[in-house]
Amino acid sequence: MRSEPEELASASLVELAVSRLSREILGGGADPGERLVEEQLTRRFGISRAPLREAMRLLAQQGLVEHVPRRGVRVATLSDVDIKELYAVRDVLERHAVTTTPPDADLSGVAAAMKAMQESDARGDRYDMATAHRELHVAVVALAGNRQLVAVYEAVLVKIQLYMALNLRREAEVAPAHDGVHRHERLFEAVARRDPPAVLAALDEHGARSYIQ
Repeated sequence: MRSEPEELASASLVELAVSRLSREILGGGADPGERLVEEQLTRRFGISRAPLREAMRLLAQQGLVEHVPRRGVRVATLSDVDIKELYAVRDVLERHAVTTTPPDADLSGVAAAMKAMQESDARGDRYDMATAHRELHVAVVALAGNRQLVAVYEAVLVKIQLYMALNLRREAEVAPAHDGVHRHERLFEAVARRDPPAVLAALDEHGARSYIQ
């Protein structure tokens, strides 16, 4: 039976591996379909196989990696059809949330996510940018006050978060500097004005699928 310090150390190593791998994947260090070699990762992170495998299991639950029979683990992939369908579902959920948001909804969560996005953009931190992007959209949907809607919406985002991050990276390569954050600032301004048609228009202009290959 393991002692408590050993259990805490093991848990910390799992958290370290989850953090390092998720930052690497969402930050652009690994592309969809890229194989994750266990031996290389244990050497890089300085951990044993047990915490790494637990980290992989948790990342699979988050939709970032997938286990392929007889081939190991790779960064998760989705078909073009899957991506289009998931983005379509996301759009429907966002539209429903916007049209049912009460006029006195608390905007503090949206404001915090917007500030985090601006700060990560200024630092050039792709991982934090992707995280803030996801959190901003969740905060906008959460304004409707429907917990079940948020749960379903977050489940969709889990499946497409890698592709959302990939879009942000590709957008940064082909669009004017800081275009992504400016686009979200327009969304935030529409939310702050409590103008549902303007919020929907801002969401429509996102062009989230433009850079998907």
